[in-house]
Parts: sequence; structure tokens; C-alpha cells
Amino acid sequence: MDENTKNKAAGKAKEMLGKVTGNDRMKTEGKTDQAKGKVGGAADDARAKAEGVRDSLRDDDR
Repeated sequence: MDENTKNKAAGKAKEMLGKVTGNDRMKTEGKTDQAKGKVGGAADDARAKAEGVRDSLRDDDR
């Protein structure tokens, strides 16, 4: 499991625990962790696509 998936899963757990216990701070931390995971995943996807474009351009030059 990658770091982004861990952040999303842990964040969801924190958010649920915060809701059940009435702990707004934990609920907010959970939402923040989930957002970190989503943003990190999007950044990883963008990086992979950029590398793919770069590699295809290199292949075209040969």
C-alpha cells in the first residue's frame, strides 16, 4: 500500500472516529489526511503521465 492510500484510509478512519466520539478536531484531521492522500495521488498520476510523454518524445528522436 502506498503512502497516499495509507493517508486516505487513515484519514477516513480518523474522520469516522471523530464523528462517533464528537471530536471535531479528529474529524478535521481525518479530512485533512484524506485530502493529502488525494492530492498526492493526483501528483503521482501527473508525474507518471509526464514521464510517459517524455519517454515517447525520446523514442521519437531515435
